[in-house]
Amino acid sequence: MTDSRLTAQTRDSALARLAASVKPGQELDILVIGGGVTGAGIALDAVSRGLSAAVVEAQDWASGTSSRSSKLMHGGLRYLQMLDFKLVLEALKERDLLLTEIAPHLVRPIPFLYPLRHRVFERLFVGAGIMLYDLLASARTGKRALPFHRHLSRKALNETFPDFAKDAAVGAIEYWDANVDDARFVLTVLRTAVERGAHAAARTQVVELTKNAAGAVDGAVLMDLETGSTFTVKAKTVISSTGVWTEESQSLAGNDGGLRVLASKGIHIVVPRDRIEGSAGLILQTSKSVLFVIPWSRYWVIGTTDTPWTEDLMNPVATATDIDYVIAEANKVLARPISHADVVGTWAGLRPLLQPGTKTGTQSAKVSREHTVASSVPGLVSIAGGKFTTYRVMAKDAVDFSLGAAAKGRPSVTEHIPLIGADGFKAAERELRSIIDGLGWSSSMTDHLFHRYGANVRDIAEIAQNDPSLAMPLEHAPAYLRAEIVYAITHEGALHLDDLMMRRTRMVYEYLDEAMDALPEVAELAKSVLGWSDEQAARETELYRKRAAADADAADQPDDASAARVRAAAVEIVPMVALGASS
Repeated sequence: MTDSRLTAQTRDSALARLAASVKPGQELDILVIGGGVTGAGIALDAVSRGLSAAVVEAQDWASGTSSRSSKLMHGGLRYLQMLDFKLVLEALKERDLLLTEIAPHLVRPIPFLYPLRHRVFERLFVGAGIMLYDLLASARTGKRALPFHRHLSRKALNETFPDFAKDAAVGAIEYWDANVDDARFVLTVLRTAVERGAHAAARTQVVELTKNAAGAVDGAVLMDLETGSTFTVKAKTVISSTGVWTEESQSLAGNDGGLRVLASKGIHIVVPRDRIEGSAGLILQTSKSVLFVIPWSRYWVIGTTDTPWTEDLMNPVATATDIDYVIAEANKVLARPISHADVVGTWAGLRPLLQPGTKTGTQSAKVSREHTVASSVPGLVSIAGGKFTTYRVMAKDAVDFSLGAAAKGRPSVTEHIPLIGADGFKAAERELRSIIDGLGWSSSMTDHLFHRYGANVRDIAEIAQNDPSLAMPLEHAPAYLRAEIVYAITHEGALHLDDLMMRRTRMVYEYLDEAMDALPEVAELAKSVLGWSDEQAARETELYRKRAAADADAADQPDDASAARVRAAAVEIVPMVALGASS
């Protein structure tokens, strides 16, 4: 095992190892393109089989779809309506593994209410579906990770969710799934991979795929977006796990074959928890999508939509029309309607939807209705589709496909690997009780920390003990400790303010105006730990302000095209060389 920490220095070391792969005998077994949940999962799966592997990401870790999900680990109840029992069984198995073995500190149970409009037929029909959902969840071991569903009368529904409109349902069925902080989960998978020997470099873009004399992909040309330098890396197999960028990644091999993917936009809004009175989530069937009302800590997450996105893949945004739709659908069942004034934040993400078939000249294995692994050029493997919950299965399938017949001798073992922070996390709170009391952390803060870091709260506590000023909450974002900002840099690879505000924490949509009031304090901490000059700190702050302003303007636009034009006005963090900055 090696150190799991991600820092600017470990990034430099990873880049040096990648550059050294051109030397005889230094070739990597697998180079993974894409640092979302599947890419991180592939890196972990590969190194845990004894393969040498590296993963690169052009932006920050989880900066695409994997930080903009509904933040649920679930079996996909709606797939039962499509009679896709295999997919639901697979997802439920993964959900329960995550809850009990792989990441019990990050994945937590959550009850949902399925409101019923009709007393008899609907209760029987929906009840049978949810009964099957629960039975499938028990199929793996015969044991249950979550409570069994129960039927609620109208009175019991209103007791559980007092702000549910009295005439909106005759009762409900309560069932259980789980939630997760998606960006934190990706970082934890990635750090577990690094701990086992993977090399990881964010802000590193693949600009070309190289080929050998036989025409097989044998590596890539990478650009370090922090410095603008380029170099070549060699690998036996390159695996593209780039989501909505799948076709762009495949095109770097100079071949028209491969997977076909379309982007579908889903948006969520955030409303303060005290604005809606209820102790369970809601799942609502609408004419256009499934809408979740999800309780989370101090607020509610409400979404999602499902609309085609044909604009810039880098920056999907929520429009006024999107937000109006989500509010209107939620208000159909709320006794106290919400409005735009209640919305403290939004986010938009893109789902990579696989299109039927694959392009000409492609070998593929359609291992699930939801995801496919394919190779249009020898040496290049692409995986696309799927869902967050089944990332581990997707990773296994991608590595199996890459190894071919050799996979039988190197089977996946990730089913039995807890993510960092999982081992001993239940005992850690007892062990750290005197330290926690000495630092003055409240029970809610302690719960927040253990849900985010598990047993690695020990590292947060050590940072706070070494500098008591870091044990204090941020003045304008008191849900987070100053020590968490330092930890994000010293252990989780944050390089920029966007990384800290949008993915290491959720401040960007938890506080009004994208947590602009907290920005100076966060920037000052980042400046100190990362060694920024005054000029670079000012540049980072200005970039964040411009991006936040562009997001706000985009949310006032009526359609995707106009919102994308407004959003394009913001200058991106990368490439830094385009801003005249040095690393």
